[in-house]
Amino acid sequence: MARAGPPRKWMLATVITALILGVSEPVLATDASSCDNPSAAGPSGSNRDLGREAGEDSRSDDDSSSRIVNGADCKKDAQPWQGALLLGPNKLYCGAVLVNPQWLLTAAHCRKPVYRVRLGHHSTSPVYESGQQMYQGIKSIPHPGYSHPGHSNDLMLIKLNKKIRDSHSVRPINISSNCPSEGTKCMVSGWGTTSSSHNNFPKVLQCLNITVLNKDKCRDAYPGQIDETMFCAGDEEGRDSCQGDSGGPVVCNSQLQGLVSWGDYPCAQRNRPGVYTNLCLFTNWIEDTIKCN
Repeated sequence: MARAGPPRKWMLATVITALILGVSEPVLATDASSCDNPSAAGPSGSNRDLGREAGEDSRSDDDSSSRIVNGADCKKDAQPWQGALLLGPNKLYCGAVLVNPQWLLTAAHCRKPVYRVRLGHHSTSPVYESGQQMYQGIKSIPHPGYSHPGHSNDLMLIKLNKKIRDSHSVRPINISSNCPSEGTKCMVSGWGTTSSSHNNFPKVLQCLNITVLNKDKCRDAYPGQIDETMFCAGDEEGRDSCQGDSGGPVVCNSQLQGLVSWGDYPCAQRNRPGVYTNLCLFTNWIEDTIKCN
């Protein structure tokens, strides 16, 4: 992925990219204050948006798109909280999760000045699907403790321009207040790359079963890079989240447990599991921030 540059240059480049890709009637997503201000301390690391360099994996990308590695096609409408953040009419750069009729969660490293949001859409085709809903993000609130390149506190709220129409294809998911325990079975989903070294696009949303690892194994995989705001899951060679999946949901026991955050590059290596935002620590911040805005 491309490494993050100075904030002003990064924002200017993003705006130019959005204009080139033809974003119509852009809505600027403005920052807003939240009710509390957690510590900004965090380790070093790399995230999983769409844009990468060797040795750094952010699981999102400004240049290309990547997917769940060796997952399976999700059943249609099985992940009605899954959202896609788009550049232009149909260029995916991050995933997102609907947690409120007017609010999404995604990774803080997915921050852009403009947000185009698609919900209820199963395939990667730009063709309209029954149940699809389109929105603009009008306000973005990264967690005040987010640190780059460490990706501690890697979460951000995005307010939609209007409330969603609740349906079988689009509805929020509840966030777990219990932190994940070793051995918990979860599911991660996204439209990210199915191959870490190639831009292989899936035809539909991909789902992958992963298992939460113990903290010691997580820290051994990434010495000095793991803090309490993260957890590791996966650790099966050839199966992992990857570029383009950033900000997407990790669902355990029918509740939202985490967000795709970062990992090693290339994805899906033995003893190099995916790293996810530990949302159980942020339920109060999420609730208070929504109430304040």
